Amino acid sequence: MAFNDKQRVELFRTLVRAMALDRMMMRLIRAGRLVGFYHEGGIALAPGVAAGFFLAKDDIMCPHYRAHGVAHMLSKGVDVKPYIAEHLGRTGGCCKGRSSFHASFPAHHIFGSSGNIGANFPVSVGYGFAAKHKSLGQIVMNCSGDGSYGSGRAHEALLMCANWKLPVIFWCEANGMAQHSSMDKLFPTPNISSLAAGYGIPSQIVDGQDLYACADAAQLAIAHVREGNGPIFVECKTLRAQEHSVGGVNYAGKTPRDPDLMRRWKDERNPETLAAAALVRQGLLAQKDVDDMRGAAESETDEIERYCERQPKALPPIEELLAAVYAQEPGAMAS
Repeated sequence: MAFNDKQRVELFRTLVRAMALDRMMMRLIRAGRLVGFYHEGGIALAPGVAAGFFLAKDDIMCPHYRAHGVAHMLSKGVDVKPYIAEHLGRTGGCCKGRSSFHASFPAHHIFGSSGNIGANFPVSVGYGFAAKHKSLGQIVMNCSGDGSYGSGRAHEALLMCANWKLPVIFWCEANGMAQHSSMDKLFPTPNISSLAAGYGIPSQIVDGQDLYACADAAQLAIAHVREGNGPIFVECKTLRAQEHSVGGVNYAGKTPRDPDLMRRWKDERNPETLAAAALVRQGLLAQKDVDDMRGAAESETDEIERYCERQPKALPPIEELLAAVYAQEPGAMAS
């Protein structure tokens, strides 16, 4: 499907912002300023940018965990300042600094996340069922990595969505790794999307380093489910070119992953570099425009960092912590 020149430029701008924020988060955690942990996105953020860009505001999205979903949230128009503040344990965070990286943005129909891999699958079935039952015209963008398809919940979700023709997109950002296990050791075929055929679900494989190929796939998938055709599976082939989480080891099992492969992908397959070259080649941007966008993205990260620093550190009393966990009668004190 086609998208216009303005959309092509805005997709690129969103990717530049997402990658700048990812670098900022890496700098902050290395400085010991995050209260939790962080899973670097690196060169694997183009699928996340494409996933939410063409969704309507009331379409439901479950962001992927990689880079803590910042690319997905930016693509759906979320103001991420409170989310970053949450990572720094600040009262201005979206959960008042108590949760590290769990967040919910109901106004944008992003209803939270979980550290439990695969937890998004059953809730996506529920969202999809509600959307179809209520005839609201909504669709569900269920984003996850290839490793999460080892969960039984993923197969249950595929089966139920296929049976009921639910408007759910299974958007798989296949980076080849599940924490410290390579997918070729966990899955019998090279394409995780081959699962879809067993449930009668159409699928597509796309280059996850090509921002515009991902965007085209997202448009096609959205049109497919919105027209009432049931679910679709999109596999975006990318690479996790670093360790699973900061401070870990970049191993596949007991073996270090090939550093030359990591370096080559970073040098030659960086989606921001590839998209910038395409836009300049097509005459949509000059190199100065690209440089200005990158500078603006860095300025945005500086402003977000200053915003976070202005917020007090979260030191909630026990009553407030319990109030976020247990239901109580109005005015009752926790015991």
